Order: sequence, then C-alpha cells, then structure tokens
Amino acid sequence: MNKTIRRAAVFTLLLVLALLVRATWVQFYDGKALADNKDNRRNAIELYANPLGNIIVAGDAITGSARTKGSDLAYKRTYTDGSLYAAVTGYSSQVFGATQLEGIYQNLLDGTDNQLKNPLDTITNKRADPGDVVTTIDPDVQKAAYRALGDNKGAAVAIDPKTGKILAAVSTPSYDPSTFSAGNSAAWKKLTEDADKPMTNRALRQPLPPGSTFKLVVAAAALEDGLYSSVDKDTDSPNPYTLPGTTQVLANENASAPCENASIRVALQYSCNNVFAKMAVDLGQDKVRAMAEKFGFNDTSQDVPVRAYPSVYPSDMDKAQTGLSGIGQFDVTATPLQMAMVSAAIANDGKLVSPHMVSQTSDADGTVLKDYDDSTETKEIVGSSTAEQLRSAMQTVVEEGTGTNARIPGATVGGKTGTAQHGENNSKTPYAWFTSYAKSDSSSKEVAVAVMVEQSGAARSEVSGNGLAAPVAKAMMRAALKN
Repeated sequence: MNKTIRRAAVFTLLLVLALLVRATWVQFYDGKALADNKDNRRNAIELYANPLGNIIVAGDAITGSARTKGSDLAYKRTYTDGSLYAAVTGYSSQVFGATQLEGIYQNLLDGTDNQLKNPLDTITNKRADPGDVVTTIDPDVQKAAYRALGDNKGAAVAIDPKTGKILAAVSTPSYDPSTFSAGNSAAWKKLTEDADKPMTNRALRQPLPPGSTFKLVVAAAALEDGLYSSVDKDTDSPNPYTLPGTTQVLANENASAPCENASIRVALQYSCNNVFAKMAVDLGQDKVRAMAEKFGFNDTSQDVPVRAYPSVYPSDMDKAQTGLSGIGQFDVTATPLQMAMVSAAIANDGKLVSPHMVSQTSDADGTVLKDYDDSTETKEIVGSSTAEQLRSAMQTVVEEGTGTNARIPGATVGGKTGTAQHGENNSKTPYAWFTSYAKSDSSSKEVAVAVMVEQSGAARSEVSGNGLAAPVAKAMMRAALKN
C-alpha cells in the first residue's frame, strides 16, 4: 500500500470514529435533552396518551380526563368545580404546562413516577397506572369561603390547628382550568391579560400589608420577652404617640377609644395603634423580627406542598419605621396562609403544626405511597401561658371589640381585625383583614382562619376588617365546626 492510500485510509478511519463518537453523544446526551425539551411534542403526546390520575377532596375526584377528537393528544384534563378549587389544584394544560398540585405531582398523576412501577415495568420501561393525590381540603369550608368572598377580590385560608391540615384555600376572582386544558389560546390570553389577575393565588402567593392583624405578633413578642407580664397590665403608651425622630403623630381609628396606656387586651379590643407602635419601638426591631420569624415570616421555603411566597418582616429600620411595623405597615407583608398560621399557633396552645394541603399520595390500587399527615413538624412558637392570654384577648375582640361580626352561637371565637393602608399616603382603597380561631362548645372541633379582602367595590369609609373580612371568616368557621 503506497503512502497516499495509507494516509487516506487513516483519515477515513478517523472520520468514522468521529461520526461514531458524535452519534453516541447525540443518542445519550443530546437525545435526552431533546426528549426532555418542553417544546418536544412527543412529551405531550405521551403525557396525554392515557387518562391521568386524580386529585381527591373528601373522597371525591375533583379532576378527570376526557377523550379528545381530532388531536394527536388522546386525552385532556377536566375539572369538577374548577373555579372553586383552582387555588388548590392549579392547572394541567396540553399547551401551557402544569402548576401547583398538578405540576408538583405530575409524574405520579401521569404514571411515570418510579414509586408506581413494579420490577417488570422498570425493565420494560412500561408506564404504570397513574396514582392519586388526596388533599386535606374540606369541601364545605372551601365552598363557604368561595361563596362568602363572592365578587370581591381577596383570599381565605382555614387550618386545623391540631393537625396542620389546610381545610380551605380560596382565591378570588378565580378561573376554570378546563377552559384552556386543551390549549385554548384565546381563553389563556383572556385570563393572563385580565387586570384582576384571576390566576394569581392570593391565598398562598400574594403577600400584602396585614395591618392590625400583625399586632398579635407584637403582643406575643411583648409577653414572651417580659416587657409586659399580662394582657391586663397597663402599658406605657401615650396617646397621641409621635413616631420617634419625626413629627408624625400616629392616630387611632377610633379617636374616643381608651387607648392611652391601654392594656394589651384593651389595645387589641379597640385596635390602638399608639400602643403597638410604641411596643414595637420598646422591644426593638430584632425582638419583633425574631417573633415574626418563629411564626413563619421571612421563610423562603414554605411548602404546603405548593411553594408559598414568603411573608416579610423587614430589617434595617429606624425607630419610626419599627413603630409602623408594629401595626403591620411600613414594609411588613403577609399572605392569608401566614396570618392563619398565627391564629393556629395561638389556638394550639402556642404550638404550630406545619400546614399542609396534601394528606397522602396513593397508587392506582389505593395503596398509600406517602402519608403526609404522619410526617408533620410541630414547633413551639410561644409558651402556653402567652397563648392562653392571647386567646382570651382575641375573644374580647369578638365579644366586645372590633370583630363582633365573627360571633358564632355555640362556639368560642377569638379574632383580630385589620385595615391596612394601600398606596402612597394611603391614596388607594385599604385592604381588609381578619384572622381568628373558633372552637365548638359541644365538641373538640376547632379551626383557625385568615381572610383578606383586597378590593370589594365598597366605599372607602365602609372598608374594615369587621365589615368585609369577618363575615367570610364566620362562614368558614361555622362550616368547619358543623362537620
């Protein structure tokens, strides 16, 4: 073989080797990337080739699958009472993906989760029958919240204080995931461009200023710190109170309320701003923040299992800003979930059981794969004496104070109202808040709730936690205690 032929042979061999290496790379690396690409239609075809598993509420499926016509996607997702449960389920769409429980448990619901496969399925790579997701939601509490919120823009959460089970999570205005589950672009565009943002989960993922409901956190910090030994001890609270280093006088909503040097009980009853602003300044921002964080503020990994947006208690404030933070203003924000957690911990003798909206997952035969009710974490937030005193003071708010619209015959109810400023110089309609707990006088049933009404259409003078949010909380608490 002459030299030229030999060189050509070696070059050709190198080309063949390079081709083999490239083919192997494409098959085992790029191939996987292409297969996993969200724009690869084969994935959607495979995902919707068979009916999906279901999300369950009180033993009934609130999701389903329907056969399609004229499409290479054999099935589409369907929803029972889609608008009612959208804040729980999220959506599963052939075109727009999946969110919340639909997205978190997508592999379980479509049968690709390894927990579902038997050894033969693993060898053959056969897709297993899909599993189900069993929620903690109480349909009666969910419906009560949804109906009571009505046309208002707002949200509500209910928690069982003893177990951490989320009994309701509602956000309004809502949407029906069925309208775009098959990829209806017009329906999707209408929802995503709606100024009222119906696809925002206000219950878990829209923190807003909590207003006077945050005074419960400040009161807890003062009692635990020993600044005040009892909710009935007079505080050092001048009225009017001028924020430190400023000329800004902090007014109270009720000018005739007995807020000067008022006890914590009276200050919660009348929602005295001067008392809690001064209390926050006396404690200092670090002690208030520490208590807020014990309740769950500033937690960036709050999964229920949907990732909730963190509620925020700020840092690096001056004394005036710390004073405003004591009444739930300045840069303090909270979700309804967070404020329900505050009431739940107080109701449960100072202990917070980790909130969760999934009870268990199961395979197609109903065999439990994971039980979330048995894996909850319990943390002591405040001592039992502090919790007992706060419950007593919250009962006074409902029986004699600003929260009378939450009274329920046959139940012990405690609560706290809040009206949070909105916009520069409070130029926009305030937010109305109410957080509370209720316990049946005839059974062991109890519940903690939080309600936020962002916009109701009511005149500014009619916006209050007692007027707008407390009736929603009352409807939810009655439903929870009845069942």
